[in-house]
Amino acid sequence: MIELPVVAATSENETRIRKPDWLRVKLPIGENYKHVRGLVDDHKLHTICESGNCPNMGECWGAGTATFMILGNTCTRSCGFCAVATGRPEPVDWDEPQRVAEAIHLMKVKHAVITSVDRDELPDGGSIIWHNTIKAVKSLNPDTTLETLIPDFKGKKEDIQRVINAAPEVVSHNIETVERLTRQVRIQAKYWRSMEVIRTLKEGGMRTKSGIMLGLGEQKEEVIQTLKDLQAYGCDVVTIGQYLQPTKKHLPVHRFVHPDEFAEYREIGYQLGLDYVESGPLVRSSYHSEKHVFAGLGRQQWLRQNEQ
Repeated sequence: MIELPVVAATSENETRIRKPDWLRVKLPIGENYKHVRGLVDDHKLHTICESGNCPNMGECWGAGTATFMILGNTCTRSCGFCAVATGRPEPVDWDEPQRVAEAIHLMKVKHAVITSVDRDELPDGGSIIWHNTIKAVKSLNPDTTLETLIPDFKGKKEDIQRVINAAPEVVSHNIETVERLTRQVRIQAKYWRSMEVIRTLKEGGMRTKSGIMLGLGEQKEEVIQTLKDLQAYGCDVVTIGQYLQPTKKHLPVHRFVHPDEFAEYREIGYQLGLDYVESGPLVRSSYHSEKHVFAGLGRQQWLRQNEQ
């Protein structure tokens, strides 16, 4: 197995933190990887795998899966953690939904993930393209389950409702960090607005999901409180992973969280009643997302283990 150590850049004035041995990922190799690479290029698609510098890209693409990013690859927000480019986006591409649906059809995947940049300049926040993409994917791929990782749409319920109406199996919206650090990490986003997005999705009958990054300076009790808040607002699935600094311009890594601490947060999440908790250094929002479709699967496994 070829392995590549994960590199988290630091600012010039900061003491470089030694990267632990557990942060290693496979190089992107193999025929499946080349196949997915070709589909992405041929259909002129964007993926968060590339734009977000995801450490699991080799594993996921090697397995024939990818997380497609719609509405272009330029975001109107400038979050301190995110590798996606910020600026003035290109005009909406109304043919994109069909291209995404066709790519998923050619990949023959049983589960697909779609996300997007924030498009705050659009009156609908991009929700119409979201609706059209979900419908196109489900029409061409009726046996494929679908997770959608959506922006907050500035909290506008009519835009969130368009996603609900299209009926994906899972709708995810990432809280990203604890309340205290939200202004620093997410800048234009709001902690409680994101919680309200999750509540709106749950009240609309959706299976709900969110994600948290660790290593940004949060305290243990703050992470636990965030898990409590997510559970109270109707979140079913939570992913917890290590923040890795994309470039020197982004927020520095405050610390590398040990795998044992991630395991502890998984235990706490299940004790709080969350349905599925995916927690580990290399976990990202769409990592193993095919497991998150099924209600109760994670907690049932946890209960069985604790009965033994």
